[in-house]
Amino acid sequence: MTTIGIIGAGEVGSQIARAAIAAGYSVVIANSRGPETLAGLVTELGPSARAAYAREAAAAGDFAVVAVPLKVVNDMPAEELAGKIVLDTNNYMVWRDGNIPVLDSGEKTVHELRQEQLPASKVAKAFTHIQAPRLLTSARPAGATDRLALSVSSNFPEAVALVTRLYDQFGFDTVDNSPLSESWRTGPGQPAWIRHAHQNREELALNLRRARRHAPA
Repeated sequence: MTTIGIIGAGEVGSQIARAAIAAGYSVVIANSRGPETLAGLVTELGPSARAAYAREAAAAGDFAVVAVPLKVVNDMPAEELAGKIVLDTNNYMVWRDGNIPVLDSGEKTVHELRQEQLPASKVAKAFTHIQAPRLLTSARPAGATDRLALSVSSNFPEAVALVTRLYDQFGFDTVDNSPLSESWRTGPGQPAWIRHAHQNREELALNLRRARRHAPA
């Protein structure tokens, strides 16, 4: 059984864990407070889940999900994530994260910074323009006329392929919005962000083309 290491057990991380277990994965999930504080969540998730510290979750995963905001000073377990595909679910929110000049200027995207912080990993932007509860309520079988699409961005084709497979297992189509330098196109306030609950593959591709650079929300 493939194991996903999930760093971050808030709404996004816990919902990805639920969807992953429903799709046949096992998960090792961590938060910033310690595994003992996740006892209730792990009980709910069942025998395919266990709680751990972030470094342990990173080491245990065949690939990893990072469901916490980026910090300018790296707080990710880079050594344990080395050589692995890392799905970054973060969006840059100035009201939460404070101003980061290199992001404000458009010189880099938040996911390019995450890649720099994890130089031995293969980072992919994933799950960033869907509300976490919809990972379960909006899932549809392949070929359904009302199946939604999600984007992925990465500098690594193998990371795009993994996310595409995972999206399909979770009940969503994929639009490749690579490389990471293009990942701003699904950021807060962009058409793909605004229409997250209503776009199929063709509509998402169109909304990506409609994106325009602007100051982050």
